[in-house]
Amino acid sequence: MAATACDHLMQPVAARAVAAAEDHETKQQKSSTNQVVCFGELLVDFVPTVCGLALGDVPAFKTAPGGAPANVAVGICKLGGNAAFIGKIGDDEFGYALVKVLKKHGVETRGVRFESQARTALAFVSLRSDGEREFMFYRNPSADMLMVPGELDSELISSAGIFHYGSISLISEPCRSTHLAALKIAKEANVVLSYDPNLRLPLWSSAAAARAGIMSIWQQANIIKVSDEEVKFLTSSCSCSTPAAASDADHVQTAAAVLHDDDDETVLNCLWHPDLKLLLVTHGADGCRYYTPSFKGKVASLQVQAVDTTGAGDAFVAGLLSKLVQDFSLLQNEARLRQALQFANACGAITTTERGAIPALPDTHTVLRSLSSKLP
Repeated sequence: MAATACDHLMQPVAARAVAAAEDHETKQQKSSTNQVVCFGELLVDFVPTVCGLALGDVPAFKTAPGGAPANVAVGICKLGGNAAFIGKIGDDEFGYALVKVLKKHGVETRGVRFESQARTALAFVSLRSDGEREFMFYRNPSADMLMVPGELDSELISSAGIFHYGSISLISEPCRSTHLAALKIAKEANVVLSYDPNLRLPLWSSAAAARAGIMSIWQQANIIKVSDEEVKFLTSSCSCSTPAAASDADHVQTAAAVLHDDDDETVLNCLWHPDLKLLLVTHGADGCRYYTPSFKGKVASLQVQAVDTTGAGDAFVAGLLSKLVQDFSLLQNEARLRQALQFANACGAITTTERGAIPALPDTHTVLRSLSSKLP
């Protein structure tokens, strides 16, 4: 009978611990900067001042800096960490303003490039009454899509403790080749690779293209964070959602159906790969699930009144990476990993209480105060 990903979690603890310790030692020897380098898009979000209206009916918008990788970089710095951003923006007023925001928050910007032939990307966001969003993007093309491999700061990437990225930069050339080149540099330097696909379906030519594009680099990442909705999307055509041992046809279910029951087996069989150190599935207000080679579980989140969920996932990632880059041994200690995830959940929850992504990202004091007052 073929082994499943769940079997991997049942391997002897001692053997896993030795392998994890060796990997941890190598990472710590290489990474002396404790810096998280984020690669991808930096743009301007236009956030409506009134919730529950269609974009055409919104009376006014509030501009806010955004772009998932940039949000993560700022989030880490606001938490007292060390982060850099690599990407391309327009040689225009929006671009200059965005770099100013990054610098204001302490993000290293030496990897930022300016493009004179295209404008900085814009995103108009429609907020439902529950804070959930719909997007309309202006990027055809935008500056971030035109970054070429020769514009990468190789030294910045190879010296990172963690290299973090999304999937939007995989949509078109030349940025896709630039993304792959950056991954190659990071991997050859033994940098920990962190991946948050951050699915934005309207930007892709089709759902199939989005699924294929996101999964094309899946096997390279050491840390992956996905939302529950993204799991459903990515595993909707997965053929391994049920182990081969289930000979009774009545027990065979599709991946999408299983996921409605938060089934760990489906997530692991469809999404786990041998180089993963941590797989995270976020569930919004319900917290997150975590999977490592040694253990798995769930961590609850703070309960807040959500105003705008923009940037909540990025705040979660920033909270986790800010802890992890300081001490990779968290991945071998479940109690400490749960504490880090509790902190990350709080970062995400707090961010939903204000409109816009970067303006709403919390500092450490705010997170700790909220944790002490709202968690039992």
